[in-house]
Amino acid sequence: MFSRYKKPDDAGPKLVEVAKTEEAETQKSAGAAKTQNQRKAPPKKPVTIVPMMDKEKKRKARLSEIKVELHKRLLDDLNLSALETASESDLRAEISAIAGEALEELSVVLNRDERATLNQDLYDEVTGLGPLEPLLKDDSINDILVNGPQQVFVERSGKLELTDTTFKDERHLLRIIDKIVSAVGRRVDESNPYVDARLEDGSRFNAMVPPIAVDGSLVSIRKFKKEKLAVDDLVTFGAFTEEMAAYLQAAVSTRLNVIVSGGTGSGKTTTLNALSSFIDDDERILTIEDTAELQLQQTHVGRMESRPPNVEGKGAVSQRDCLKNALRMRPDRIIVGETRGEEVIDMLQAMNTGHDGSMTTIHANSARDAVSRLENMIAMAGIEMPLKAVRSQIASAVNLIVQASRLQDGSRRMTSITEITGMEGDVISMQEVFRYQRVGLTPDNKIIGHFTATGVRSHFSERFRMWGYDLPASIFEPFEG
Repeated sequence: MFSRYKKPDDAGPKLVEVAKTEEAETQKSAGAAKTQNQRKAPPKKPVTIVPMMDKEKKRKARLSEIKVELHKRLLDDLNLSALETASESDLRAEISAIAGEALEELSVVLNRDERATLNQDLYDEVTGLGPLEPLLKDDSINDILVNGPQQVFVERSGKLELTDTTFKDERHLLRIIDKIVSAVGRRVDESNPYVDARLEDGSRFNAMVPPIAVDGSLVSIRKFKKEKLAVDDLVTFGAFTEEMAAYLQAAVSTRLNVIVSGGTGSGKTTTLNALSSFIDDDERILTIEDTAELQLQQTHVGRMESRPPNVEGKGAVSQRDCLKNALRMRPDRIIVGETRGEEVIDMLQAMNTGHDGSMTTIHANSARDAVSRLENMIAMAGIEMPLKAVRSQIASAVNLIVQASRLQDGSRRMTSITEITGMEGDVISMQEVFRYQRVGLTPDNKIIGHFTATGVRSHFSERFRMWGYDLPASIFEPFEG
């Protein structure tokens, strides 16, 4: 492989001889099972595998060293200011030429596949995000999670798996992080050891660096889906049923205020995107998010994104600031990407004062937990109100809570649709209309279950009928999906 690091010539024949001996022993033992004295020799397999594993490890380490050296030369030789106007083909040709010259000087010989891989890696280092670039291009990956330079996980189909992607060292990883954050006018260092940003394609990026990250920098990237999933797609994937979709269409179209509740990675934003497709195209919609992820298809959409403080600690624009301004911009509906703080007060007031049909998401494990979380956020905002008044505000503002969950097998389901029907004394009254009923597990740990109505007729049936959505009574009868 590498001419300067090739093993002596006698190493190769010995490995071949060992392999042949092992094959001969296997044939003898298979043909003469009754003769036990032929099986006295110890197995030879570890002798052949260990050197091959060591050789592969050394080869990868050497390739990594070569890539670092070539990257340094590229930075020295390339006119970085001219990269913005250079075409991809010209840049690839230039990188290939510089790399070829450097390999000759280093007396390193690579085969065609290794040279192509090396050139691609160098191209990614110069123009992209280095080792992360192939993962960002893989559409099957939802999340990229980096735990230091030697450990990179990805999430596929709701399951985490370790990849063979690594960084050279911590400095290499920090260089990639700095490349990302500097492109959006942010910085990260010991004095400001964490950052939240958005990549060029819309993916959400978060990083924490030492000394806060003890074993190396921590990076998480929530990839942005270029093609949003429509309601029909979610029904096909088994996230919910057609009956539930018909009910949700009626709820959104008749301007009920909806909260999508769920845990991290449960599909809250995907569900919110799907529900927004039921909004009429002639309505003015304003969206407010920390990181812009919603992909609304309507014509009249105004998008806002909050902003963290600058280096001097000034210039921050919170979601509450955006929401206050949004109320002055004549919206028909307001959609808040995620309610997590004091903006909950303005969100509930908007729902109560003429902006019905508004929607948001919240982190909670059930509909009842979502209501409790709203109460806690109001208390955290410093608003001193009697508990009954807080609950009365919530009950009159929120009409529907849609619970999204990621189950233990990685699948995402709409596990509950719950209506808020008012107050009974000091308690908010709720009724569940649909739920996901778990039955058991398959031998390979796949969840067995079905969607069913609870048999309770919707509290808003009359409202649906008045708006032209006269849902049949059979939708609310228990069924198996």
